[in-house]
Amino acid sequence: MNHPMGIQSNPAPDSSFHSPEASAPVHMKTTRPFYWSVRRELWEHRSIYIAPLAAAAVAMLAFFVSLITLPHSMRELAALDRAHQPALLAQPYAHAGMLLTLTAFLVGIFYSLDALHGERRDRSILFWKSLPVSDLTTVLSKAIIPLFVLPVIVFLLAVVSQLTMLLISTVVLLLRDGGAATLWKQLPLFEMQLVLLYGVTVLALWHAPIYAWLLLVSGWARRATFLWAVLPWLGIAVFERIAFSTSHFGLLLKDRLFGFAAGAFDLKTPSGAPVDPHLIPLSQLAPGRFLSSPGLWLGLLFAAIFIAAAVRLRRYREPI
Repeated sequence: MNHPMGIQSNPAPDSSFHSPEASAPVHMKTTRPFYWSVRRELWEHRSIYIAPLAAAAVAMLAFFVSLITLPHSMRELAALDRAHQPALLAQPYAHAGMLLTLTAFLVGIFYSLDALHGERRDRSILFWKSLPVSDLTTVLSKAIIPLFVLPVIVFLLAVVSQLTMLLISTVVLLLRDGGAATLWKQLPLFEMQLVLLYGVTVLALWHAPIYAWLLLVSGWARRATFLWAVLPWLGIAVFERIAFSTSHFGLLLKDRLFGFAAGAFDLKTPSGAPVDPHLIPLSQLAPGRFLSSPGLWLGLLFAAIFIAAAVRLRRYREPI
């Protein structure tokens, strides 16, 4: 039907009259693949935080048992030379930090051995590879667990545990009139926690090639990852010992495990007396010597090589 002259049909709505919400540019929220990859590791590997929590619980339980004899121990302590009191008071607090540090090291080893092997074993690698997350991001998110996440967990748990121990000790000593003032004056807890923070940082840097090697083996081996990770190095050490009657390679392995102490700390006072490991003064830290150590930088170089090889392996490795 023809419309009368001067009367027009309603035209289609002009796009220029759309609402501001419709015409506004769409801003996609950043997905942060690395952040969510780390969160995925924490979700899938609960031992990362459960094992340190269990270690802290064991330390606290042992501490509660020791409270029975705490007032008597404080009276005996008061009879000793004041120079020896801080180290004796620091022992239970230092033992808690050492237990947490050892636990984190063991968790880091077994986590690294399973990090890439586990997703190949349960074939979940096929799902994760379908996501827009690069192999580099995936491997780095796994490497950061023993190198950063575990040290942070250890330090925070140690601080909370030690502060709780100090407060409970104070209450017990106040109730029994057993020397709470001596405890607060002679225990340098804040200094101990600074040394612990320095120590877990040193350990993470020094052990970086160990964790990176375990990640590489985890991405390569089809089974028995622990044996593949350990036996080649032990075989080289045994071969050297039998063939040449020397132990240079074995000493190199020992240094990679325990050599951080000599490089990062002055283990003797200026007078030549050994430093008590339960209470290392801030003056005995040697960060400059540690950071200038060739062993540290060679280790970090090998760690980077192992991680790069693990990234390439994951790119082409199939499920088991």
